[in-house]
Amino acid sequence: MKPKNDGLYVDATFGGGGHAKYLLSKIDSGTLVGFDQDEYAIKSAKLNFASLLKSDSDPKLKLVHDNFSHLESDLVKLGYTTGIDGIYYDLGVSSPQFDQAGRGFSYRFNARLDMRMDQSQDLDAYQLVNNLNKKDLANILYKYGDEKFSRQIAHQIVERRRKKPIETTFELVDVIKDAIPAFARRTGGHPAKKTFQALRVAVNDELDVLRKSLEEAVKLLRPQGRISVITFQSDEGKIVKNIFKKYSEVEVPRGMPMIPDSLKPKLRLVNRKPIRASQSELDNNNRSHSAKLRVAEKV
Repeated sequence: MKPKNDGLYVDATFGGGGHAKYLLSKIDSGTLVGFDQDEYAIKSAKLNFASLLKSDSDPKLKLVHDNFSHLESDLVKLGYTTGIDGIYYDLGVSSPQFDQAGRGFSYRFNARLDMRMDQSQDLDAYQLVNNLNKKDLANILYKYGDEKFSRQIAHQIVERRRKKPIETTFELVDVIKDAIPAFARRTGGHPAKKTFQALRVAVNDELDVLRKSLEEAVKLLRPQGRISVITFQSDEGKIVKNIFKKYSEVEVPRGMPMIPDSLKPKLRLVNRKPIRASQSELDNNNRSHSAKLRVAEKV
């Protein structure tokens, strides 16, 4: 991020505040604005960072309980209208969300089918599983989870819910296991992993809000400001890669003697290939095994 002591930064996915704690140690007179749509994350942050939130006049840390797709409008409400020096995203579900059994994100715990990052929204995984038709269910599982048995799982879900609604994570896991052939259940990790991922992405509209937020972030960055994104699944990675490419490359028409400002690239790629976790990090944090970090800088 190349933090400047007096810079203005945005943590788009505050979560447990791990990244924030480190960045705050680098900006004595700067400000960090932390976004999170999860009310639990905001409440925890107010406790864990209480010394930096003594009053509204303290500029060191500002917390915003909102989805990062509203990045620009929320910053304007806070009075920040001249751009930001850096923004970072740590996408997907945070460890606290996975580990809270009642949130319904994990197939390891029995809970009501929920998967909402923002607990105030109406749509949850229970509604998708019990109300969508077979075709739409299969499309979600294939599109967002790359589940090759999407049709079989969707069929089994529809058949099972004819008898009674599928209410809990363990009930859904049983349905998935019944739908997947025995040989496939013995390889490739937990048989419900891809289905749970797909439902979570659909419930929270994760891919569309990511596109919107990245577009706003590129616009809001000041010159030499950086945007850093950690992704955990291929669809997220493709979105980040394509938006970075869109703003870092330029196609100049033949015969044009010079490139007008409107066609000049807005970003410079800091790393051409995604940065992966080292073996020592994997030893301490196995959840980072699929993490990929991409960084770009405003020209």
